[in-house]
Formats: sequence, structure tokens, C-alpha cells
Amino acid sequence: MTIQTKAYARAGILGNPSDGYFGKIIAITVKDFEAKVFCDESHELMIQSHKDDIPVYKNIQDLVERAGLYGYYGGVRLVKAMIKKFYEYCKKQCIQLEKKNFSIRYSSGIPRQLGLGGSSAIITAAIRALMEFYSIKIPQEILPTLILEAERDELGINAGFMDRVIQVYEGCVYMDLDEQVIQEKGHGIYERLSPKFLPDLYLAYKPALGKVSGKVLNDIRRGFDRGDNFVLEVLSRIARKAEEGKEALLKKDLGTMKRLMNENFDLRSQIMKISESNMEMVMTARACGASAKFAGSGGSIIGMYEGEEMYTRLESELGRIGAKVIKPIIE
Repeated sequence: MTIQTKAYARAGILGNPSDGYFGKIIAITVKDFEAKVFCDESHELMIQSHKDDIPVYKNIQDLVERAGLYGYYGGVRLVKAMIKKFYEYCKKQCIQLEKKNFSIRYSSGIPRQLGLGGSSAIITAAIRALMEFYSIKIPQEILPTLILEAERDELGINAGFMDRVIQVYEGCVYMDLDEQVIQEKGHGIYERLSPKFLPDLYLAYKPALGKVSGKVLNDIRRGFDRGDNFVLEVLSRIARKAEEGKEALLKKDLGTMKRLMNENFDLRSQIMKISESNMEMVMTARACGASAKFAGSGGSIIGMYEGEEMYTRLESELGRIGAKVIKPIIE
């Protein structure tokens, strides 16, 4: 019997990219898009390639375009890294794995390299499949850390906690990623927020903007690692937007939420180079009267809208510049 697991796309509401720097975050799952992993018992352990991983191309242009969109290694490396981290975790915890092999494969409907958490969704679905295959339970609060370590330590991907926490917990979550707490417990403080507190949200993404998110964040990482005071101060201010946003949501103060989302992006743009095409998306949405910020690291934006007339205008104006607009399904 085939085991099938899934994980959803995600969007940062407030606080990103401070999640990689011991900040605070509010994020949601976007159930319009999902990654799936399929696992069957087999004689040999086998990771099956997705069609986008197979090195066969129509022509040289197809090779270049796919390398730009999917990177040079595809999703198989993600599954392989998670298998290794899962095994090491079980060994460290003295968990005896049953002596059996499996065949594992993935598929994904999450738009690639557009800041919607596609890579972490594959890994999250993979560890869920492994847990089910071996009948192993890992504490929920530990799972995001294992997933992050698979990407960061095994693959060298510059990543933070946000994607992994929200894709494990789902719905809407406030994250306090205090450094001391993480060092002591191995995870942050994760608090579920009812989606009923959320305002009307739109999500827009431009397929032509696919890129590797870890590379986009490298400038911020370098500034943080060298102790750049300006970078550290901006990241701290971005984190406070999530803290203020949590209070605003609970009070249903939508005016403050709108302001905070815009300020989140404006602060981010001070420490990260924003491409003209990404900036065009943000400014187009704001010209419609909506708020706008990155859902992740670029390629997609999220914001608040007020009424169907504004949403229709967002669809029209963002559509003119090649962006698709949806109302994200959170629960």
C-alpha cells in the first residue's frame, strides 16, 4: 500500500526575513498549492526522479531555462538530505528502524522558485512519509528544526525557520525565534493563531521571476554574520512588525495590519536589492489601494485588500504585468 503525504505552500504575513536571524514571524499555509511524496516498500532503497530532475532536454535553451528555474540539482537532493537527517536523528535517539527498504518519489504543484516554500514543502512531505513508513513519531516542535538542518547543514541552503514551522503546524502561526530558547530547547516558541483573525488577503506571483531563494538572501546573511549594525537594526525592526501584528490581529485592528505589512517590505528593501520586476508588482498592488510585501524571498507578494472591487482591480492591474492573483486558502 502506497504511503502518500503532503505539505502546502506558505506565505509570510509579517516578520520575514527575520526568521533566519532569531526574529519573529507570522505566516500562513497556502493550500492552493501542495507538494506530495509517495513511498512504497521495495527490495532496494530507491529515490525516483521527478520529470524536472531528469537530465534530458529539448534543446540547449530548454536546459538553460530549467537550470534557471529549478537549479542544477532539482528535488532529489532534498529528499536524499531528509532521509540522511531522519536516519541520524533516529540513531541519536536510539530509535531502532525496521530493516526494510523503500522506493520514494515526489511531485509538486507549488510554483517553483517564487518564494512560496516549494523546496521545504518537498522535504516536509518526505519526513512525514518516512515517519509513517517506519511508524516513528517525532515531536512536532522538533520537526521544523530537522527539516531546516537538512537544507542548511546538508545542502548549504541559506534558510530560516519560517517555512518549516508553518508547513509542519499549518494554518496561521506566530513564531518567536529567540536565540537562547532555540539553543536550550532546539526549537522556537510556536503559537497558533486562528485564521478567523486574518484580514482579506490576496497572493500574487509572477512565474517569470523564478530564482533560487537562498542566493537572494546571501547579502543579508553576510551583513548579519559580520555584525553590520545597520543590517542588525533593520532585522530587529522587521521582527517587531510581527510582534505588533499579532496584537493588531487579536484586536482586529486592520488599519495597523495594513501599515505593518507595507513597512515590513519597505524595511526589507533597505538591506536587500529588489529587482525592478518585483518592485513593479509591489507598487502596482499598492496603487490599487492594497498593502503589499514579499510572501517569501521574491517572485510573489501578499497583502490585504478591501472589498471585491479592489480585488478585481488587483487581478486586472497585476495581470497586465504578468502576475497571477488568488485568494489563498488557509484552512
